Amino acid sequence: MRHLQALCVAAAVLAGAPALDPHASVGAQPRTARCESTSVSDTTLTFRTGPVAWVARGLAGSARDPRKRDQLVARFRVVAVRDGLATARVTGQTTAVSTDHVAILEEPRRPWFKTRTFWSGLVLGGALGATAALAK
Repeated sequence: MRHLQALCVAAAVLAGAPALDPHASVGAQPRTARCESTSVSDTTLTFRTGPVAWVARGLAGSARDPRKRDQLVARFRVVAVRDGLATARVTGQTTAVSTDHVAILEEPRRPWFKTRTFWSGLVLGGALGATAALAK
């Protein structure tokens, strides 16, 4: 009976291992997008989103000067995204924003119940609990 229990625990661990989220390590740097500015006016900034699909209305970011080691130029909030272009309203600036600057956005965090780590832990814990209950 002990061998069967050990075999079930090993199978549950091996089955759940590939589902663990490789980006969910403690202290990991947040994922960011660096986007090229296409046009600038007094209060708005337009930039290409490129392959980044998570840029959405309401997301906050910052404009940086790559020639000055990414010095902060302005903060902004995205007001619209359409056809690979995002328009943002500048909410604060240290100097005038230009098309030489880049837009930097941090990927929003997903709620805990939408992460692969949570569901993997739930399945693995359930499997281990069922194995322990059946072994008694």
